[in-house]
Amino acid sequence: MTADALPEPVNVLIVEDDEIDAEVVKRAFRKNNLNHRIYHARCGADALAMLRGEQRQEKVPQPCIMLVDVNMPQMNGIEFLHKLRHDQNLAQCTAFMLSTSRRDADISEAYRLGVAGYFLKETVEDLVPMLAMYLHINLFMR
Repeated sequence: MTADALPEPVNVLIVEDDEIDAEVVKRAFRKNNLNHRIYHARCGADALAMLRGEQRQEKVPQPCIMLVDVNMPQMNGIEFLHKLRHDQNLAQCTAFMLSTSRRDADISEAYRLGVAGYFLKETVEDLVPMLAMYLHINLFMR
């Protein structure tokens, strides 16, 4: 791939209520020298507002990938995925779950709702380099 053919950086939306967990992900991106713009929403409702540019939220430009926690207040990750997949303008968005939940029901429902992967937060140091490769080689819809 030539330098002219390199893809533009893809935006990353972290949907996570725990500030420390969100900072761990951001730090892992920096540690791996990833120059993707990172946005942070504290629950599914805030993430939807950011993706739609509603409620005075800065709109997250597409393409973007999302790292979504399962357990959050107001609108959890599974509820967020339901809304996302039923929104004609957002249904194609790429989402990964990044959670502490090992519940089979959460994992099954997340995959049923089209997540690209379900990862445990304890693996974030290994996950980010894998995401770096995914972001580099994947052709996103623009």
